[in-house]
Amino acid sequence: MNNLLLFRTIDMKRDREKVIKYRKDSFRVSFGNLSGFGDEIEYLQWLEEKISLYPDGFVIAEMDNNPIGQLELSIREWNGKKIGYVHLYYLAPKYRGKGIGKELHRYARTFFESNRLMEYHLRVSPTNKRALRFYREIGLEEIGAELDGKVIRMKGII
Repeated sequence: MNNLLLFRTIDMKRDREKVIKYRKDSFRVSFGNLSGFGDEIEYLQWLEEKISLYPDGFVIAEMDNNPIGQLELSIREWNGKKIGYVHLYYLAPKYRGKGIGKELHRYARTFFESNRLMEYHLRVSPTNKRALRFYREIGLEEIGAELDGKVIRMKGII
């Protein structure tokens, strides 16, 4: 793809429907259903709080002024150290498998580097084979299963 990918902070008014749609689709792809999604209003409140803390971490990816994806990145403490955390890597279905995920990953790494972090984590459903393959390709390694095996924690080194 030769089109320029741009990232902008999520605008809760403008992007409300899109972020809900993207988040729900990520649950469908990861778990096969929406049972773990929870309440839309709670998600939007959580998102608003996180955007206020990490405006450069909660972004919409756009191509030709059209939203095509979303990132949710923050900083957490894990086992006594600060790490980056990927809450969501999301690309709309028609943009998957075209190398754009690597652009999202590059943005995430830059975000973590700019916050002087050496490590970042994410969790992925063991049934989401495409995501697992992508995460391994970009250098993440599995730490172990969590939530009674519902997810696998993976880590990457900056």
